Amino acid sequence: MHPELFHIGKLTIYTYGFMMATAFLVCYLILKHEIMKRGDDPEIASNIIFWGAIGGIIGAKIFYIAEFYQDFFHDPIGMIFTGAGLVFHGGLVGGTIAVVLVIRKAKKPLGQYADLIGPALLVGQGIGRIGCFFAGCCHGKACSLPWAVRFPHASPPADYPVHPTQLYETLINITLFFILIKFVRPRIKHLPGLTFAIYMMLAGFERFLLEFIRVNPRVAWGLSSAQFTSMGFFLAGIILAVIVIKKNSVLSQNS
Repeated sequence: MHPELFHIGKLTIYTYGFMMATAFLVCYLILKHEIMKRGDDPEIASNIIFWGAIGGIIGAKIFYIAEFYQDFFHDPIGMIFTGAGLVFHGGLVGGTIAVVLVIRKAKKPLGQYADLIGPALLVGQGIGRIGCFFAGCCHGKACSLPWAVRFPHASPPADYPVHPTQLYETLINITLFFILIKFVRPRIKHLPGLTFAIYMMLAGFERFLLEFIRVNPRVAWGLSSAQFTSMGFFLAGIILAVIVIKKNSVLSQNS
């Protein structure tokens, strides 16, 4: 749609990269605000975002290579160092591992911090999908709806109008963010970690459904690899929720 934002001499600023940077910045500002409300050192937000970004990029790239491993054998260097080719679920796994280590090192309550990070991730993902839209990737199947988008020449779906699934995901994630912080988290703040568990379930569920109108290849039973990963995240969210609730029940009985 508009993959190149502007040029500074020979340097090209790509829209996708710019939106990714914007996503990290907005996540940082949201997280910093939430941490300051707790009375903690806002510097922790910088460490979380920095190392979360590093872990997220590594995880996203690993998942991308695993998903398109045949291409990797043909051009391993290109697949590793290209700016494209980042899988969200891989980014979430890699980023989560990195952030857990940061929070543990800072000796902060993991569950409470996870509940701050989960909603912020929804905003970051929503902004990142705008970058996908302008880059012309992650689009949906052909459709004739009034809001269908026809991408410019040289984009993969240039010959026909398609579902703007990138923008669908942006709207869904921003909506879920407000639902979590306004209605869900205030009611379950006595259960640290439960908001993050619900985030995992929602993120997995919405991606699972959107995959039905995306063009990703099906790997088994008519489902894409992203749908299997989404089911894994949904199940992990359920398991985490059960653990959090049981732990709180045990603590309540002991007290």
